[in-house]
Amino acid sequence: MDEDVLAEELRQSLGELVRAVRTVDTMPPGEAAVLGFLDREGPLTTADLARLRGVTHQSAAKSVKDLSAAGLVRGERHPDDGRKLLLHLTGAGLSRLRRERTGRAGALGAAIRETFTPEEQRRLGESVALLSRLTAHLAGH
Repeated sequence: MDEDVLAEELRQSLGELVRAVRTVDTMPPGEAAVLGFLDREGPLTTADLARLRGVTHQSAAKSVKDLSAAGLVRGERHPDDGRKLLLHLTGAGLSRLRRERTGRAGALGAAIRETFTPEEQRRLGESVALLSRLTAHLAGH
């Protein structure tokens, strides 16, 4: 198979997989993304979150406002620039993020068990390592 055709099929399939897995989410994708970034990256500003998510500052600010109102994130003055807020994941935010991740993993795990034979599951496991390498390569560019 031509690499460009493979690339397009992979892009389309992965996009559909991500959308299918997200159907079990109990919170808006933008809010879940903010919680995920704060968990992985540590405290960030709203501008940082907008850049990481590839959205406008206004969109990120709305997600932050909603998450703050729900007690899932908290802001404190930035130590280097008091005009900015540094956002932190709260204990409740971490619990909520873990529930979202557990739900996604559970749905995906059930689908894997129901769809694939043990041999196919083994091959899928090998493919995950390949996809991780591909992701690392793309992230490095």
